[in-house]
Amino acid sequence: MKVSEWLRNVRRPYIETAPLIYYIETNPAYIDRMDNIITGFEHNKTIAYSSTITLTEVLVHPLRFGDTELAQAYRNILLHSEGFLLLPITDRVAEAAADLRAKYTLRTPDALHLATAIENMCDAFLTNDARLVRVTDIAVQMLDDLEMDLSPGDST
Repeated sequence: MKVSEWLRNVRRPYIETAPLIYYIETNPAYIDRMDNIITGFEHNKTIAYSSTITLTEVLVHPLRFGDTELAQAYRNILLHSEGFLLLPITDRVAEAAADLRAKYTLRTPDALHLATAIENMCDAFLTNDARLVRVTDIAVQMLDDLEMDLSPGDST
């Protein structure tokens, strides 16, 4: 699927941890796609959602290695950006995650991410974890499966 097509069909996207790491750390294999996705969200005034568990996951590496600049970059985008909103892990999300774990044999963090997206009515789940495409309760989109078709600054 083309990036522009995916962007046209998404109104409440949930972005899982790996794509955010690629974006913030400018991973050369993914930065162009993530730049186009984020630019598309901004152009369409679309808020991207993630979970508070994302903050835990992204901060581990910079904290372990004393990279305060990278830790602050994660905090800035996840906690202070108009384009992202972190959603809480509620009792309802925890129970939904348990259901997803039982149904799909998921790891707890993956189940929590998916349940957060589903319980908060997100219509798409962006990941790069091929194990999650078997989940049918939400439209799971692999970043690797999105094809670039936008020029820098385009969104549709």
